[in-house]
Amino acid sequence: MLQNVLRLLAALVLIGCAVIALAGPRPAAAEPAAPRIVDPPDPLLLKQIRRYQRQTWRLQRLMGVRRSPTSGTKVRNREYGLWVRNLWHKRAAHAWIRWQRPPRRSAWLCIHSHEGAWTDPNAPYYGGLQMDISFQHTYGRELLRRKGTADNWTPLEQMWVAERAYRSGRGFYPWPNTARYCNLI
Repeated sequence: MLQNVLRLLAALVLIGCAVIALAGPRPAAAEPAAPRIVDPPDPLLLKQIRRYQRQTWRLQRLMGVRRSPTSGTKVRNREYGLWVRNLWHKRAAHAWIRWQRPPRRSAWLCIHSHEGAWTDPNAPYYGGLQMDISFQHTYGRELLRRKGTADNWTPLEQMWVAERAYRSGRGFYPWPNTARYCNLI
């Protein structure tokens, strides 16, 4: 019986040595992986992403809505870059559609119908919603700086500036008479 146990033990030792020999030498420490080679980002693709981002953020800023977030990660390969470009293209298209439809568009058009022309340059009230300089400075500072008074703004820009005033709590009260004519107050 002792002889069988010794034979079994010898066989186990031989099997263990064979396994170790087949596994090969083990390195003392794991070697760092070779750096992954990444395709350089396509300059045109990066330019398109930046253009769609700027378009989206500009419209969001003019509408007075929160800016779409960006992860800030670098585009490391073409497939990911295409995905990012398509994402920003969709965001820009959505912002453009929203820009075309101010929430109270019919109310602003009614007020405009009782006020001046969209390009009315006569002081002290400018544009189709007859905004004075302090109103333009408060609610349309970027447009005032970039384009001048409201008579140089598009009708949509004028409506969105008025919408900002509405959202700030002023409602339609900056246009007391015409808002009454339109049954808004």
